Amino acid sequence: MPELSQETECGRAGRPFGWAEVTGPSMVPTLYHGDLLVVLHRGRIRAGDVIILRHPFQQDLLVVKRAAERREGGWWVLGDNAYAGGDSTDYGVVPDELILGKVRLRYRPRKPDQRSPFALARWALSAVRPVFADRSASRRLRAR
Repeated sequence: MPELSQETECGRAGRPFGWAEVTGPSMVPTLYHGDLLVVLHRGRIRAGDVIILRHPFQQDLLVVKRAAERREGGWWVLGDNAYAGGDSTDYGVVPDELILGKVRLRYRPRKPDQRSPFALARWALSAVRPVFADRSASRRLRAR
């Protein structure tokens, strides 16, 4: 169930950015286990954004999900991997005060078995990517 292993809460210290490390399958194929994320602590959340939030029932647990839809009382959030669970279908609407920020950048570390020049070149071209909002999140919500 845990989604993030660590996250610097720089928003409290006045810095707008923090980082987090993904530790779960619920956001595959967008994010994978071991990905490092750059999180913007300030800014407006819109439907489709990938966000960092505190779990509504275990507030010491940080979770990464996609903001699917604005509802009364907060955001309905979904994982990109429908089979992994652990989203609003389990715990309902997430209040605004539990949302810490939105993910802006993903860094995928190199795997130890990526040693060939071709594998290294492919990794170098895809290691750092911006994380864009997926506007089809509301369509996935209706499909569930």
